Amino acid sequence: MLNIWYKRYYQNEFEKILKKGKVFVLEGPRRVGKTELANKMVSSFSGKIFKGTGDDILLREILASQNLQKIKSNFSNYDIIFIDEAQRIPNVGVGLKILIDNLTDAIVIVTGSSSFDLTNKIGEPLTGRQIKRSLFPISVVELNSQFGGFKINEMLEELLIFGSYPDSLKTKDRNDKIEYLMSLRDSYLLKDILETENIRYSSKLYELLKLLAFQIGKQVSLNELSNNLDIAKQSVERYLYLLEKAFVIKKVGGFSRNLRKEIVKTARYYFIDNGIRNALINNFNDLSYRNDQGMLWENFLFIERLKKKEYKRIFCNDYFWRTYDKKEIDLIEESDGELRAFEFKYG
Repeated sequence: MLNIWYKRYYQNEFEKILKKGKVFVLEGPRRVGKTELANKMVSSFSGKIFKGTGDDILLREILASQNLQKIKSNFSNYDIIFIDEAQRIPNVGVGLKILIDNLTDAIVIVTGSSSFDLTNKIGEPLTGRQIKRSLFPISVVELNSQFGGFKINEMLEELLIFGSYPDSLKTKDRNDKIEYLMSLRDSYLLKDILETENIRYSSKLYELLKLLAFQIGKQVSLNELSNNLDIAKQSVERYLYLLEKAFVIKKVGGFSRNLRKEIVKTARYYFIDNGIRNALINNFNDLSYRNDQGMLWENFLFIERLKKKEYKRIFCNDYFWRTYDKKEIDLIEESDGELRAFEFKYG
């Protein structure tokens, strides 16, 4: 594996997004480099630093206590406080609120790998007191900034097949890439869901993801998924919600101006990373040996657009548009009363 650091977009934004009296929340999929980036944030500032993790029993006890004196006595000497995997701490939101309300000169950074768990714990207590950003696998915006467009053209097939998780990009041997992505699929992909939610059959989650993997760019029927998986429609809806909150997939709804020919009741789903999608279906063949190039291309472009909007703070609603007579637009972005349309075509 190459010893290389892929410069992340937020490295140019440290002074803008780290504020005293606010909690900076960095969330995103597992293994995308949140801890490394947060450590670089911390090291860019002078002052006394505290680093801890949600797995630390003592740290959990202190923040979960909601005891002002205990929290102040343990953190008052620090200028920067960094807590990794903060969602593992009970009542962490209240503990962080007490912390920033009483240590107003401190910079506080927390990370989390599942938005449903972290948001549930910090959302209400930190209303108006947090700055939240998402970190994804390496984006084309970041690669272009560091290496230039010519290098990206060289890497394009690799990105379509193996995705852009940092460790996948650092690994040059094809078999090692495959082994890494399979390990990511089996060990990390659903870890947060299985740890925090009452899921009876994890195999159903994998089966659901495999079904979605073959329907990129197509309308997904909940009834059809329910029948294929032999589970209730409500369970399918819940699983899809959890998979999106765990940064595995992204949902896009149908756009409508109330025309009778438009399809609006179904949704489309994209995978956060092409490599994960291909690991789920066990297919890492070269593009010339595949019949799903169009799906890979559409998924890649949609997710790259998603990353760019997150990093550059472009706020909009995402939709697809399709009519019953098969007219369609792959992506419509709606913001400030204006529409932007994108068509994803391969070849």
